[in-house]
Amino acid sequence: MKKIPICLGLFAMVFSTSCNTHKQEKHEERTFVVTNPVYKDTSITKEYVSQIHAIRHIELRAMEKGYLQNISIDEGQTVKKGQALFQIMPNIYQAELQKAKAESDAASIEYQNTKLLADNDVVSQNELALSKANYDKAKAEVSQASTHLSFTSIKAPFMGIVDHLHVREGSMLDEGELLTTLSDNSKMWVYFNVPEAEYLDYMMNTKKNEKEEVSLLLANNKVFNQKGIVETIEGEFNNETGNIAFRATFPNPDSILRHGETGSVLMTIPLKHALLVPQKSTFEILDKRYVFVIDNNNIVRQKEITVGAELPHLFVVENGLNENDKILLDGIRLVKDSQKIKYELERPDEVLSHLDMYAE
Repeated sequence: MKKIPICLGLFAMVFSTSCNTHKQEKHEERTFVVTNPVYKDTSITKEYVSQIHAIRHIELRAMEKGYLQNISIDEGQTVKKGQALFQIMPNIYQAELQKAKAESDAASIEYQNTKLLADNDVVSQNELALSKANYDKAKAEVSQASTHLSFTSIKAPFMGIVDHLHVREGSMLDEGELLTTLSDNSKMWVYFNVPEAEYLDYMMNTKKNEKEEVSLLLANNKVFNQKGIVETIEGEFNNETGNIAFRATFPNPDSILRHGETGSVLMTIPLKHALLVPQKSTFEILDKRYVFVIDNNNIVRQKEITVGAELPHLFVVENGLNENDKILLDGIRLVKDSQKIKYELERPDEVLSHLDMYAE
């Protein structure tokens, strides 16, 4: 009877050992999928924070003092070129014009009489010249008074959208007082800053006289329905940020864009002969990225790589790999460094075809 527990214990140990051996053999028999990095011509889309400006955005200010008699428009209204916007009470300026015209008429009569006398040698030529100067001065004062009167009617210098009204009817205006702003939104200037290295790449890769086409990602995370063209680059770098400002022009036929909006410019940058690896074949440790490389003895080796750019499902590798390396594609959490594995090699093109990636 005392031998029964001993037999049961031995049986349990044999059974446990057998199970562990079976699990280990099962683990060692797993076949992992391995592939190679591949060189491809492709492109990446870089995103730059931008500021959106109307192609023309001006302040409308009072050119003369006086009471604001009438406002003909409302905030946010689209106005035509030459349309009346504000009317300053013109009475004083009308009176000044009438006075100037009367003085001009008197000077004209005096000049004609003096000229008649001068023709008959009754008065000197100097007196005639003085009369002519007085007449010219009177005509100039008429022109000046007429200009002052015209300034009481403030009209739109171009077709655009009226912004916030800073005054109300009946306000007493000072010369130069801000009334509103006017924006021509038919085209929009979109400014974005580009780092020095990317500026150099742009200049070296863009053909002379060729305009780069860009897209605009709006604040609602949707791409604007018009393409823009990079037209100008500012002349100097910002010493504090190391960036230089680009300006792209976007047509705005539906008036979706408004002055002062923000967004992100999307610029497509070609990559020639880029070494690509699937993102899922990499892992990160303390801000460094690694892959598992399989050597000629089927041993897994952890290897650090330098990622130069990111694409959907892919990384562009700058350093650490070449196209002959065999990298572990699946099961990177199931292996460890220096472990021997069994694997099957899958062609890179077949791997890429399942990754929703566009490459040329």
